[in-house]
Parts: sequence; structure tokens; C-alpha cells
Amino acid sequence: MNGKGLYERVMIIFGGVMIFFYIGLGLFIIFFHYFDYIDKIIRIIFGSALGLLGLARAFRTYEKVKELFFSSNNSNQ
Repeated sequence: MNGKGLYERVMIIFGGVMIFFYIGLGLFIIFFHYFDYIDKIIRIIFGSALGLLGLARAFRTYEKVKELFFSSNNSNQ
């Protein structure tokens, strides 16, 4: 395994962790009462933006996983 392949795999794992972080933080901001001092509309907008960012990262990470692990011209083997 070369260094670039290892780096890409580590970044895919990091991307997966960040997906859960962004979606979880978005849900936390929207549904939990810890941020009650912020207007509800602002919380919904900000939490939704974080959720959409998490979904966008999920799509990009899925494409990277498909490219790295399931491509027919895998140079690691």
C-alpha cells in the first residue's frame, strides 16, 4: 500500500465521522432546548444548513468510497 492510498483511506474515515458530526449537531441545534435563547427560526435555519452539509459530505464520501474500493482498476492489488 502506498502513502497516497493510506492517506485517502484515512480521509474517508474522517469524512464519515464528520458526516455524523454535522448531522448530529444540526439535530441538536434544532431539537434540544440548550439553545432556547436563540430564536427558533434561526435555530431551524442553522440546523438545517448543517444537516444539508452532512448529507452533501455523505454523497461525496460515498463517491470516494466507490471510486477507491470498488473501481476495476485498483492499483493496490
